[in-house]
Amino acid sequence: MRTTVIPAQITTVEDKIAGNLNLTQILLLMVPVFWTTIVYSVFSPAMQLAWYKIPVVLIVSLISIALSLRIKGKVVLNWIIVLLRFNIRPRFYLFNKNDVFMRLVDLPVFEKKKVKLFKKSLAKKNAKTISPGFGFSELVKLENLIKNPKYTLSFKAGKKGGMHVAFKQV
Repeated sequence: MRTTVIPAQITTVEDKIAGNLNLTQILLLMVPVFWTTIVYSVFSPAMQLAWYKIPVVLIVSLISIALSLRIKGKVVLNWIIVLLRFNIRPRFYLFNKNDVFMRLVDLPVFEKKKVKLFKKSLAKKNAKTISPGFGFSELVKLENLIKNPKYTLSFKAGKKGGMHVAFKQV
């Protein structure tokens, strides 16, 4: 009675098409046939055998045969792909905790204000005229008030960084 071992994981089993050759190996072995046809029909002199066409065809044939061989159950082309991926990969990985990938970020929405040119100029003029300007007589009155022994001057810091100045009568 003939028994067949069924593998537990079917994805690791390769499909064999002809003998021990899988589809990748058959395609690699078909490349020299197509390459020979292209070289023979396109390169000059077309459709004639020339001395330089033979080495070109032989080199491609040897490369494709070497790539279709198996080493440790894998095709050489697959080993080369694995090595290239290993050498191309980045060597340093940087972790940035401030990365916004897959995070909810609340971005502020700025509204565009439509301010006309003459409104800006009026605001600048008003800002200049609003600033208090003390005359000489007002500064003299303030100095007399500070020097007067009947009044005390006190400074208190406000909650939002402001300063409150007060005069109290003694």
